[in-house]
Amino acid sequence: MKLWGGRFTKPTNELVDEYTASISFDQKLAQFDIQGSLAHVDMLAKCNIISATDAATISEGLQVVAKKIKAGEAVLSEENEDIHMNVEKLLIDEIGAVGGKLHTGRSRNDQVALDMRLYLREALVTISQLLVDVQQALYKQAQQNLDTVLPGYTHLQRAQPVLFAHHMMAYVFMFQRDVERLADSWKRVNQSPLGAGALAGTSFPIDRHYVAEKLNFDGICDNSLDAVSDRDFVVEFLSHASLISTHLSRLSEEFVQWSSAEFNFIELDDAFCTGSSMMPQKKNPDVAELVRGKTGRVYGHLIGMLTTLKGLPLAYNKDMQEDKEGMFDTVETLKGALALYAPMIETMHVKKEVMYEAVAKDYSNATDLADYLVGKDLPFREAHAVVGQVVLDCIQKQKYLLDLTLDEFKEFSPLIEQDIFDVLTPKAVVNARNVAGGTARNRVEEQLLTAEKLLEQNTNWINEHAQLIQGK
Repeated sequence: MKLWGGRFTKPTNELVDEYTASISFDQKLAQFDIQGSLAHVDMLAKCNIISATDAATISEGLQVVAKKIKAGEAVLSEENEDIHMNVEKLLIDEIGAVGGKLHTGRSRNDQVALDMRLYLREALVTISQLLVDVQQALYKQAQQNLDTVLPGYTHLQRAQPVLFAHHMMAYVFMFQRDVERLADSWKRVNQSPLGAGALAGTSFPIDRHYVAEKLNFDGICDNSLDAVSDRDFVVEFLSHASLISTHLSRLSEEFVQWSSAEFNFIELDDAFCTGSSMMPQKKNPDVAELVRGKTGRVYGHLIGMLTTLKGLPLAYNKDMQEDKEGMFDTVETLKGALALYAPMIETMHVKKEVMYEAVAKDYSNATDLADYLVGKDLPFREAHAVVGQVVLDCIQKQKYLLDLTLDEFKEFSPLIEQDIFDVLTPKAVVNARNVAGGTARNRVEEQLLTAEKLLEQNTNWINEHAQLIQGK
């Protein structure tokens, strides 16, 4: 007989048990389910809904159950459907009928909403720390490559040279937005739904605020219907996770390109690459490729969750059981990718000479020639046309701008003088972009200082909230 089976005349069909059970995946919530139950039973005793003696017995029993589950000694059965019923059944087996008082004043509907919020807030802290680790790895590469010049691209065509450090810092700030989004979502995750019951609250004189304080929530969900049916916090997390995956995927694409023989700008450490079963010479950037590939998986979970919710009436519906697997998988996918990326970036070898040679043999300094002419009071549009003619002539003669003599330059404009050869060097072109946020060396140093402060702020937030979820 199921714990809820009093009004039924026959057992559930075995296929129904198999199809509707969630214990195969929601057992991840075990520690959070017991954490919430301990706070709930404490509140029941405080409000004189159950005796202090019964509360103590139940609490001790829950702690025993928790240890058995952690040690792999507890049998979690499909027959008991989910983690909530499995824990309750294990508790009753441990302490007897008094264990049945645990569920007083609550439903699995508000219970699962609580468990998921407890799970997700821990995940927010863990993923934020992993993001910071990646930021720090990028920051170190930027520090070490403040004088490394890299071809900058638009449309995947050579555009203008930039510092490699500038390129790395672009990703530091991308991931900074990700950290900030996760931190901002905390206030919506960290609200307690417990006490909402199945949908309408409970007739018992419970104290919802007491439980929220015990579990270090910022407050309670204000409407019982909303409390049990809300999965906005899951959608929001999956949305943030999708953006994190987008940023990781863009960086992965660049690592894959840069490590190819055609670019040859970087070499990833052997520890983060794999070989071919047929071609002995191969060194494949499989980690970067797989991170790029798993981005679609994360997107899929976001779309799946939105689709599940789009037609649901209030309040709880069994469809909402589909909220967990995608969330769990997204958390594990992000954790795996981020944990690999920090050391992969740190150990990456940057081929400075190859990058510089690439910049020296292109036309990415053409804009600076145009700007030079503008400085001589030639309208930019006319300067643009002149430089276009210079570049075309160079292409036809298989030369680069710095290969031209002064006389050859003057064939296109008498305004050009000897100082043009200093203006068009890769270092001069980079340092000419001396605007806030630009690629000039001193501006990149400013970005490093900004990032240093942001990383400190991130670490403080993580430490503060890590202590909070540990009950400190």
